[in-house]
Amino acid sequence: MVAGNLQRAVVVHANRGIEIMDELSCRNASQDWGRPHAGLVTRDHYVERRRDLNLASIDLNLLVALEALLETRNVTHAGLRVGKSQPAMSRALAMLRGIFNDDLLVRVSRGFVLTSQGERLALMLPSALNAIRKMVMDSSVNTGERLSKATIAVPDHQTLLLLPRLMQRAPHLEIASHSLFKGTLQALEEGDIDLAVGQIAAALPGYLRRSLYTDHFVCLLRHDHPALAQERTIESVMALRHAAISSESGSQLGQIYDALPELGSPDRRIRFSNVLTAATVAATSDMALVVPHRAAMRFSAMLPLTAVDLPIKMEPYEVALIWHERWHRDPEHKWLRGEIAAALTKGAN
Repeated sequence: MVAGNLQRAVVVHANRGIEIMDELSCRNASQDWGRPHAGLVTRDHYVERRRDLNLASIDLNLLVALEALLETRNVTHAGLRVGKSQPAMSRALAMLRGIFNDDLLVRVSRGFVLTSQGERLALMLPSALNAIRKMVMDSSVNTGERLSKATIAVPDHQTLLLLPRLMQRAPHLEIASHSLFKGTLQALEEGDIDLAVGQIAAALPGYLRRSLYTDHFVCLLRHDHPALAQERTIESVMALRHAAISSESGSQLGQIYDALPELGSPDRRIRFSNVLTAATVAATSDMALVVPHRAAMRFSAMLPLTAVDLPIKMEPYEVALIWHERWHRDPEHKWLRGEIAAALTKGAN
């Protein structure tokens, strides 16, 4: 009887010793994430480890390695896929096991299988990495997408040249045009305006420019104006009644009429805020209108007007496209700049 009790006590103590050893094994596993028994870590401990996770401390390239490991379930094959040697991929797996506090892959008789955590990651990881790939690709490659709406600051005579051609090239594009105004540069910076067409010798800090073409001034007279039959001199041109275009915007992008000398006597000069209105009046009166050559060609095709050269020497001026640097690399904005440039340079002379 005593011997039997002693034998049972030894068995109890032996079993208790096994339980103690199992508990110690679990504790050791929680301190050694890279070993196969790391899967014994309790869920409570796993949650605690995630609270202070610092994403900046993790090499996100490891996620690419993890994707290959989860798909191939083979360290060597995964290394070949991502261009890593077998030892390098083994080190990557050890680090991933530490990050996720899980074995992820465990060896069985037929190779490797995923742990339950590995299975969950295999479902989550592809969509996460594909989202990152799409984000990077969309920001570095012109995807062919086009703007649906564009806001452009442009002088009114340039509107007549730009909009018909731009609408032909991009019929889907909704266009809002504004005259140049004092806050044009700020509007470009804030994104209220996409582009501006104006005169600017050099790009200001934070802005970029693209030269479009050069132009010069000519004089528009109605097609049967008496002055057409006379020799044009400075005196004869000054004697005409002139339509003048007002420029009061104060825009830093320049107004071509600012550099235009006042023609005609003040009492025979009428100011207009809109060049098309001035051209319409000139077509039905003896008034003369001095405008850029390209605009004059457009007006004379629409109205009974004739363009003649001025006997006054005037330097040509340059028309430029201006935008803010914040949009410089944007694919859609780049497309818009190209379309506007093509529309305005078409037939330039």
